[in-house]
Amino acid sequence: MEADILPKSERQTVRDCQDRESILPWTEKYRPRKLDDVMGQVEAVKSLKAFVKKKNMPNMLFAGPPGVGKTTSALALAHELFGDHISGNFLELNASDDRGIDIVRGRIKDFARSVSLGDAPFKLIFLDEGDALTSDAQQALRRTMEANSSVTRFIISANYSSRIIEPIQSRCAVFRFMPLNSAEMRKALGHVEKAEKLKIDDKAFDAVFYVSEGDMRRALNTLQGCAMHSEHITEELVHKTSSRATPKEVKDMVAMAVSGKFLEARENLDKLVISYGLSGEDILYQVYREIPRLELPEKQRMKLIELLGEYNFRLVQGANERIQIEALLAQFATAK
Repeated sequence: MEADILPKSERQTVRDCQDRESILPWTEKYRPRKLDDVMGQVEAVKSLKAFVKKKNMPNMLFAGPPGVGKTTSALALAHELFGDHISGNFLELNASDDRGIDIVRGRIKDFARSVSLGDAPFKLIFLDEGDALTSDAQQALRRTMEANSSVTRFIISANYSSRIIEPIQSRCAVFRFMPLNSAEMRKALGHVEKAEKLKIDDKAFDAVFYVSEGDMRRALNTLQGCAMHSEHITEELVHKTSSRATPKEVKDMVAMAVSGKFLEARENLDKLVISYGLSGEDILYQVYREIPRLELPEKQRMKLIELLGEYNFRLVQGANERIQIEALLAQFATAK
């Protein structure tokens, strides 16, 4: 029904909802609400849909890098399982905020042992950033998971599954979430392009993928930042907004250093620092990504990576960024 033919009070409600949606960050505005809309993660989504259909599921551990759909999949699963009864049957906690043993013994334990509401077969607790839980909290959690398995299921998301203790991992079905590939990200961003009435160049899509490295959250934040400047998104705008140099600029700088043109490579370094405001570690990481693409003997590329690792360690230890990066370029000139 169109908003203008609704009663006045309902029209105002519709406008209020539209106004709230218009100021949401795009990461929330375009977060998939259904499992069918989750991009990538084909095998994981297939299993989750089967759990919804059977109204039964094990405890689960979602492991993978940031921005690849772990939280989105958990929320979509909860909505499809519980529908209108979600508020009383689903508890979402971010373990980065509540990471101690008290939260497990208190809020989680109280919610876990209560009976589900409505027709729901069980309650669901989602622990986001579960790898931030302290060791004591994880030890307490494993007993809670076991004691309340008849009425409650747990989903734990983690960027690093190795930080989840083995007893919890053994109580969970583990799903590995992978970074989105270029085609999947282009499809998702194409939907945003249409909804926001943007024009995104083909090279700009490639630039967003280069900057985000398969992280959909970072891609949407980058695109929203670009849209604040112009409705026409170009490759140059993407790199400027994200404070990343273009791959060609970094590759040219490294190629000059390797060929012995140190002063020219140093001038290019000045441009990167001034134009993009890159930190030392940002520059080293982009250099690291470009070394495999250089047309050099494999042994020489191995030497460059070895040098890069040494200078990255120096920066982490607090050495002067500019001096160390220039020293690295000088070392590249002698690496054979």
